Amino acid sequence: MRHDLPAAPTLLADLGGTNVRFALSDPTAAKPFQMDSVRRYQVSDFASLTDAIRQYFTDSGLSAQHALIAAAGRISDGETVQITNNPWAISARNLQAELSMQSVRLVNDFAAQSMAVMLLQPEDLVPVGGLPLPRPGAREEQTFVIVGPGTGLGVGGLLLRQGECSVLQTEGGHAGFAAHTPEDIEILHRLNQRYGRVSNERLICGNGLVNLYSVLCEIAGQVPEALKPEDISQRANAGSDPLCVQVVETFAGIFGSVAGDLVMTLGAWDGVYLTGGLVPILLPWMERGRFRERFESKGRFRETMEQVPTQAIMNPEPGLVGAAALAVVESGRSLLPRRD
Repeated sequence: MRHDLPAAPTLLADLGGTNVRFALSDPTAAKPFQMDSVRRYQVSDFASLTDAIRQYFTDSGLSAQHALIAAAGRISDGETVQITNNPWAISARNLQAELSMQSVRLVNDFAAQSMAVMLLQPEDLVPVGGLPLPRPGAREEQTFVIVGPGTGLGVGGLLLRQGECSVLQTEGGHAGFAAHTPEDIEILHRLNQRYGRVSNERLICGNGLVNLYSVLCEIAGQVPEALKPEDISQRANAGSDPLCVQVVETFAGIFGSVAGDLVMTLGAWDGVYLTGGLVPILLPWMERGRFRERFESKGRFRETMEQVPTQAIMNPEPGLVGAAALAVVESGRSLLPRRD
């Protein structure tokens, strides 16, 4: 896990399809993540990540010689990434040269989201379904899933083994959607006609709300309005549009199925952390039953799944917190409690 990343100060970036967030970290400090250094920018306002970083340094008055970039895309050879849902192509080597930095490291955004678990506090978490997650490090071997809908659907894993923590960097959000209910099958049929292949991300992300809305309108014989994801969630929460209520209920159920499938795929019996920009918005719908019902509905594994806790991350900056945790680990410090 270590990559000889120097200790401090380290520029952190959480780069998604719509926004990029920056902060500074001191991996040697008791609280390595500096919340007061966080700033957010629109990707569309800048031609490149280099330009956005320069603007951050100008606005904040801060500087750093080392950077850890958590990016929403597959990292190739640890050096380059084409950001999913984002026009920027990032090269660690080019970024280091353009900014005259001593080191630049790229990681998948859900590697960071997964590692964030190690720095989160109890007030950052809300149980979904009533079961508390075991404390990371409570046992010598633990495996967790981290999954979250935002601009896309991110999937990661956190593995704790004999005092060491490591992350699985995946593109699990692009796995194929598995239909389970008659409604699922009809949704899959219509989206398959529209897109050809239907991934989980087609349904469980911001645009997934729009896809669900348009399909459920078709099934109901209604003409869909030109709604954005935030319009759908606002109408559902206000109770002003029964179809939007159906959309978020369906979303919560399918999300539960996907999260449960991930538990079985990775053997993550210790629990699931739910993250991403949509989780705080849709949490009330996830708490009302359909998420857990479909999460647990795994045939012969139902009794096992009933014992697997799910917990929502409410910290507003899990990507940056996770990047700070990665910086700590890569500087040589352990984030796990000592076991006597």
